[in-house]
Amino acid sequence: MKVLIVDDHPIVLSGCRALLAETDDMLMLEARDATSAHEHFVVNKPDVAVIDINLPDVSGFELARRFLVRNPNARIIMFSMNDDPMFAAQAIEGGARGYISKSDDPTAFLTAIREVAAGGHWLPQDMAQKIAFLRNAGEQIALNSREREVLRLLAKGKSMSEIAALINVSYKTVATTCATLRTKFNARTPMQLIRIAVEQRIVSGPLGYLTFGFDLTQLYLP
Repeated sequence: MKVLIVDDHPIVLSGCRALLAETDDMLMLEARDATSAHEHFVVNKPDVAVIDINLPDVSGFELARRFLVRNPNARIIMFSMNDDPMFAAQAIEGGARGYISKSDDPTAFLTAIREVAAGGHWLPQDMAQKIAFLRNAGEQIALNSREREVLRLLAKGKSMSEIAALINVSYKTVATTCATLRTKFNARTPMQLIRIAVEQRIVSGPLGYLTFGFDLTQLYLP
């Protein structure tokens, strides 16, 4: 099987290369950014893509979303230094079929790839239990202060230019924050983003009273 590893750390790539070389059923493809990863995905059609969450150009969550837009059946494992169950929950809800921490046992890494390649899902047992606990507790998606403020202002119908002026940052910063919010909430449209935020009580007000005084297409960022 062809396994695409997307990570910008040479040491991590080297370790994955050595690990997969010990198998007789895996061929490793590698990419260090989203652009080259997307080229591999289109041209080489890997059986499984293992994507680091923190990439130099766009987030791993955004890259996974792009893969799934192109191929809804893409088999994706999110890969991270972070073993926070919130990240794993976001990965699975975003369409990934597995999540593994870089601190996990290397044999678990290979097991995850084989399980996902076979059409299954894979999470460490303790991680699955933590995610179930978070869902049962109704845990909200974690937002930093800027993300929360941008979301609040979007719900008030402010444009991205207006928000940039209000919070004294560049338009590009607001646009990037909006893209991050869509990824975190797994929202395809601005309306869906706000709806989820209202349902989770991150912003207030019934949807019937929300107004949008901006062009909805401005949140469709590449």
